[in-house]
Amino acid sequence: MYILSIETSCDETAISIVETKNKTIKVLSNIISSQIKLHAQWGGVVPNLAAREHLKNILPVLKKALKKAKKNLPEIDLISVTHGPGLIPALLIGTSTAKTLAYYWQKPLLGIHHIEGHIYANFLDTKNCEIKFPLLALVVSGGHTQLILMSDHFQYQIIGETQDDAVGEAFDKVARILNLGYPGGPIISQKAQEFSKRKELSQHSIEFPRPMLHSNNFNFSFSGLKTAVLYQVKKLEKENVSISSLQPLLAYKFQEAAVDVLVQKTLKALRKYSVKSFLLAGGVSANKYLRKNLKEKISQEFPSIRIFFPSLQYTGDNASMIASAAFYRWKSLPTSKRKTLFQNWKKLKTEANLKL
Repeated sequence: MYILSIETSCDETAISIVETKNKTIKVLSNIISSQIKLHAQWGGVVPNLAAREHLKNILPVLKKALKKAKKNLPEIDLISVTHGPGLIPALLIGTSTAKTLAYYWQKPLLGIHHIEGHIYANFLDTKNCEIKFPLLALVVSGGHTQLILMSDHFQYQIIGETQDDAVGEAFDKVARILNLGYPGGPIISQKAQEFSKRKELSQHSIEFPRPMLHSNNFNFSFSGLKTAVLYQVKKLEKENVSISSLQPLLAYKFQEAAVDVLVQKTLKALRKYSVKSFLLAGGVSANKYLRKNLKEKISQEFPSIRIFFPSLQYTGDNASMIASAAFYRWKSLPTSKRKTLFQNWKKLKTEANLKL
C-alpha cells in the first residue's frame, strides 16, 4: 500500500510517501521545508510565524513529494498526519490539508502522535523486523524527554519524564547563553567536539551538576543545569574572562553533564525492567556523543539487549516517521475499524497537548 503523511507540529513542513510490503517500509519521498533561518533571528520558533510559512509551503512540498515518489493522489491508499502534540497554529495547517485531501479523494485518514512518530522512525530501517518487545525507548527532543516502556506495538508506559525543560530545550537555551545561535543542539555538539580534540587541558576547572541523577525515580530535570551554565558565564564575565574563547569548554562540559544524566537514568531503568530492545528517538538522538555513550554503556552492562538508533535523516521532524507509525497502526486495526477512518476527515481533532 502507499501512505502519504504530513508533519507540521513545529517549524518543519514535511510530507512523505512510502510504499509498504509485509513488514518493510520503502521511503519513496521525504520532503522537508525547514524554517530554521527564519526563526533563528528570534532565538526560537514563533508559532504564528511558523503557521504562515506552513501555509505558504504545504502545497509546493506536496507537489514535490508526489513528483519524487512518481505517484498521483488517487494512487494513495492511506493518509496520515501529526495531530498533536505541538504548536496549534502549525498543527492546524497540516491537519486541515490532510482532511481536505482525505475528503476530496475519499481516503482513510489516521491521526498520529508526534512522539509516536519519533519512536517509529526506528522501524524505517531494514532491521525493523529485529526490534523485539518488550522494549525501552528514550525520547529526547526539544519538547520532550521521556523513558517509555513498550510491551508491544502502541502499548506505552511512561516511566520517567522531565519535570521542567526538555533536554533539547536546554541545548537551545545554553546555546543562547553562549551566543552560539539557534538551534543549539548541532552547534553545541560541534563546539564540544572541538574541545574534545584538543590535547591541552583547560586552565579553568569547570564542572556542571547532574540534576536528579540519584533520585529514586526515572524523571529528569534540565532547568537547573541550564541555570548553572548561566551562573558560570556570569562569574567568568566578572573575572574579565573571554566567553568566546571558552565556548568549546563550556559546551563540552554542559553536553557531558546532560548526556551523563540521560545515560545513567536509562541504565537505571534497564536494571529494573527486563527488555529485549532499546530505542533512541527524537531530534537530540542525532547527537553523536549521546549515541556513543549509550551504545558503550548498554552493550557493556546488557550485552543481550539489541540497541537501535534511527537513521540520521529521520531524527528530526519528518513525515516518513509519521508514515511508519501509520503503517503499524493500520496493520493493527480490524477491517471494521479501518472503514471508520474514511470519516476521519470530519472527526479528527487537533490537540496541542495530546497524550501518548
